[in-house]
Amino acid sequence: QVQLVESGGGLVQAGGSLRLSCTASVRTFLTHGIGWFRQAPGKEREFVAAINYNGGSTQFADSVKGRFSISRDYGNTAYLEMDRVKPEDTAIYYCAADPSGESTTEIRRYTTWGQGTQVTVSS
Repeated sequence: QVQLVESGGGLVQAGGSLRLSCTASVRTFLTHGIGWFRQAPGKEREFVAAINYNGGSTQFADSVKGRFSISRDYGNTAYLEMDRVKPEDTAIYYCAADPSGESTTEIRRYTTWGQGTQVTVSS
């Protein structure tokens, strides 16, 4: 079974950049779609970005379009590049794997989740 570990979170000033990584434990990761979600205190977990199994298809939430990008390498790591961050981007960020291999916004399609990494944007 795929296990996921996020890293790269931390404290960043508004307008700055941060890159999150999602590393999988096994190479079957290569057949999975990867999504990034976030959850702020008192709010529901929300979709941020997704990429399909071969990197050919991506999706973004409207709130991050033009600021965030998603990518994956040919090994077992996916990335979320966060640019021009805002205080409202503050949340715990989770990566998740979809065995269908697609880039989907539907949270129920993701069957494996990481433990999350905290991102805090100061104003």
